[in-house]
Amino acid sequence: MGFTPDFLDEIRNRIPVSDVVGRRVKLVRKGREHNGLCPFHNEKTPSFTVNDDKAFYHCFGCGAHGDVIKFVIETEGLSFPESVERLAGQAGLEMPEYTPQDAERSLQRKTLYDVMETAAKWFETQLVAQAGAEGLDYLTRRGLSKTTLKKFRLGFAPEGRSALKDALLSRDGITEDMMVEAGLLIKPEDDGPHNNKNTEKPSYDRFRQRVIFPITDRQGRVVAFGGRALRSDAKAKYLNSPETPLFHKGRLLYNLAGSRKSSYDKGRVLVAEGYMDVIAMAQAGFTNAVAPLGTAVTEEQIAELWRLAPEPLMCFDGDKAGIRAAQRVAEKSLPLLKAGYSLRFVHLPTGEDPDSYISGHGEQAFRDLLEKAQPLIDILWHMKTGSVEADTPEQRAGLEKSLSETLSEISDKTIRGYYDKAFQERLSTLLGGAFTPDHSLENLANKKNHFDFSPKDSDRWNKAGRNKSLPGVKKLRETGIFKGPQTAGIKRERLLILTVLNHPWLLKQHHEEFATIIFESVELDKLRCEIIDVSLRESDLEHKSLYSHLFKTGYGKALEVIFKQGEFKAEWFAWPDAARQDVEQGWFHVVNRYRRVSDLEKDLKAAEKELAENMTEEVYNRFLALKTELENAKGNEASIDGYGNASGREKLS
Repeated sequence: MGFTPDFLDEIRNRIPVSDVVGRRVKLVRKGREHNGLCPFHNEKTPSFTVNDDKAFYHCFGCGAHGDVIKFVIETEGLSFPESVERLAGQAGLEMPEYTPQDAERSLQRKTLYDVMETAAKWFETQLVAQAGAEGLDYLTRRGLSKTTLKKFRLGFAPEGRSALKDALLSRDGITEDMMVEAGLLIKPEDDGPHNNKNTEKPSYDRFRQRVIFPITDRQGRVVAFGGRALRSDAKAKYLNSPETPLFHKGRLLYNLAGSRKSSYDKGRVLVAEGYMDVIAMAQAGFTNAVAPLGTAVTEEQIAELWRLAPEPLMCFDGDKAGIRAAQRVAEKSLPLLKAGYSLRFVHLPTGEDPDSYISGHGEQAFRDLLEKAQPLIDILWHMKTGSVEADTPEQRAGLEKSLSETLSEISDKTIRGYYDKAFQERLSTLLGGAFTPDHSLENLANKKNHFDFSPKDSDRWNKAGRNKSLPGVKKLRETGIFKGPQTAGIKRERLLILTVLNHPWLLKQHHEEFATIIFESVELDKLRCEIIDVSLRESDLEHKSLYSHLFKTGYGKALEVIFKQGEFKAEWFAWPDAARQDVEQGWFHVVNRYRRVSDLEKDLKAAEKELAENMTEEVYNRFLALKTELENAKGNEASIDGYGNASGREKLS
């Protein structure tokens, strides 16, 4: 049995040496390394070192040296294939069936690295040429220096459909097929079985009229690109390379290679939402910053962050989307928690991101903000209790159940025990001693495991911060003024997706509207993102091919839930036989209502905060007026005005 170098490298990248060595050797972390007594010879003074950054162990006493695979071979007496098989299982990798073609593909991957490096250099030259004047002006206005531009190798993709293609084809050894496989070109699909090469549509540049951000792997090799549009009518503001043999966006982090040394030296890594945040932070001296690649933080990225520092600081934007992103990563981290490793969260003011905060308040103010980062348990507590009533036995039981479900997500028994105790103490304080601390929440755990489109409690952020002792606030809470079901928003999201599924041509002209709506449902948001990715890859998208793709990529259950919703039968504009004009008009009606409700929710949230801080009749009346207006806007969701009945249909026809 043989293994390609790429497969072995993936094992080494996924499994830190310290994780495997630490099962046999008591390791003590010192800076960027771990030290302990050598398992290969008797010693009283530690001379054995493990370096996860460089992926090896070394003993200065006996000279033992190797990687994670060799350590398993030497300590467990396994053969090389047996060791690889065991580690592959730990890394979540399937054992490959090695063939001569695998060796050929491995060589091809190395060639693709050369293609990507050539493309990166070409994008860099375009930024400082006449063609890149608009891009350079944008980056300069954002405050980036020439040194920063060079450090992050920023570039520019000109407007032409084949500018990069023509430039790289003129280089020896680079073919069109290689550029397609590397994600640099888009190759339109064949029109049908009778298509021939004489009628094939030509491939074209994926990135056009965009500022380019090279994305590198752990070794600093360019494997993908991100592009920021400069035109307001662009389908997507940011566009990333697709998944390729070199690039898996759920595993990498932007600026991972560039931040690694700084993160180790400082013992801290900062996580922002976007490229520009990372670059602005680095220019301001915060060189230990990274970002996910256009998606929510994945389990693999959390593990990668823990290789850099034990408690990454999540510096997400202070808007609704940023808050929701923080909540998602908090929940996603629970099964992964281990002794000494967690997350902390930096709370940015509403409307601020790291870039704008540093520009507006200065570097020291941002450092002060980092020092106020909240631990994971505080975020979870606020998510579960921030908007929950606990005045009746039933409400208290519901709160206990919600906390127990959170506990059940923590895999590590020791950590779960500590969270259980902390939740008990906080719950006792919250309920004024009504909760008995020796009553274990862990015993109440009722772990959920099902596909759920309903809005989660975690979508409401830290409303417990209001002063409950203010006169009148308790009465307002008892009357239910602070409460508000979110099911109408989820229904609108289902309807929007249903319409796009049946009429994907909507995305040609209204891509931006579909992409910028903030979804409440995590699962629906994932489905929406997948639809957007498909639409960017296929210019002539049809609903049958869209269904097929979504089923193949694991969204069959989501589609089943959406299409079984009986309440949508009245919204006939969403179904395949509706006229284009009716479809567009009905869909926009839903979009506009969604935006109206979102705006009112923001205003109501601000009014709630003001009411808690300034209990006056004027503020109270304004709050009530906004609440009434919001309820009216959410009303009659079962039918869309002028669409959900026969008369409406006749009116439009």
